[in-house]
Amino acid sequence: MSELPRPRDDVRARLIDVAADLLRQHGVGALTTRAVAERGGVQAPTIYRLFGDKDGLLDALAERVMADFAARKAAASASGAEVDPFDDLRAGWDMTIEFGLAYPDLYVLLSDPERSRRSPATQAGLQQLAARVHRVALAGRLAIAEDRAVELIHAAGTGAILSTLARPADARDWSLADDMFAAVAARLLIGGVAGAVEATEAAAAAGPRAEAATSASAAIALRAQASDLSQLSEGERALLAEWLDRVIAAS
Repeated sequence: MSELPRPRDDVRARLIDVAADLLRQHGVGALTTRAVAERGGVQAPTIYRLFGDKDGLLDALAERVMADFAARKAAASASGAEVDPFDDLRAGWDMTIEFGLAYPDLYVLLSDPERSRRSPATQAGLQQLAARVHRVALAGRLAIAEDRAVELIHAAGTGAILSTLARPADARDWSLADDMFAAVAARLLIGGVAGAVEATEAAAAAGPRAEAATSASAAIALRAQASDLSQLSEGERALLAEWLDRVIAAS
């Protein structure tokens, strides 16, 4: 009896698995359409029919790996619902650094801005980062606007990973990412990594500059809640958000 034809999606998924194994074992140089076809037990034209070309295969592979990673990050954040929001932000940073260093060739591919923009999984990861930053803002601990904080963390994380990967494997400085996060936290949070209470208490003794920083964090915290203030009309919420954005931008 002849073997029943396998569904297209099954073949596609199997070829992505083969590509992932090749990338993990031998690097991006070994990831050719011929190698994937041979290991996957298909003819080379199948690759082109399913993925278009090698870039299409790389896109599919990147999307699979990033989707799995984004799901793990989301699960980790959900399981730590009672965790301090800053600790949750740091945990997400650590997971991203570990991912980038575990999949160096794939991360370099994903760091291409054009590929990143068209990747739903990468965009989902950025949305998760934004959600973590939002929780820090709601706690009154954020010193800069939320969207700016997301951009800063993303840029710092990407830079830390790529700078680490640029060095020979036996000479990589694994503490670079820790130092980078400390520098980012000093810019993001009122009083650096100190809690909001400590920062508030210090403001009275530190003068107008610290008081202004505390006022900015209060504005950022209220801005994070503005869209949920059901006591106000839609127009009033929009006006409040506009006012707060101006206060934040001037701080």
